[in-house]
Amino acid sequence: MNAVSVILRASQLIQEVIRRDAACSELNPTEFTVLELLNQRGDQPIQVIGKKVLISSGSITYVVDKLEQKKFVVRKACPEDRRVTYASLTSVGKTLMDQIYPQYEKKIEGIFDQLTEADLNKMVELLIKIE
Repeated sequence: MNAVSVILRASQLIQEVIRRDAACSELNPTEFTVLELLNQRGDQPIQVIGKKVLISSGSITYVVDKLEQKKFVVRKACPEDRRVTYASLTSVGKTLMDQIYPQYEKKIEGIFDQLTEADLNKMVELLIKIE
């Protein structure tokens, strides 16, 4: 049970950093996380985004709708499969991420600055085992 408590507290700390950074850009944490994914990995099928950021298919549609209204993303049809739609960063979304991501990255790195690279790698390796 101690492990669960420690993992949950660490997760809450990280989520709070994300929430504050997202709020500064008038985004909610889920919107920020979706933009971060698209910024890091490029265009993604909307169905895959939901799985990667751990939200339901109905919720991801709503989030993409909101990001589209804010002009941060656009939907693109998949040329090979009409059932698949991609979310893609717009130039406005890319500019936003270029502005806010470096500061966010520094804050996240600050959370882990007490750990060595080996510690971080081991932590990731161990956490993957419980996925």
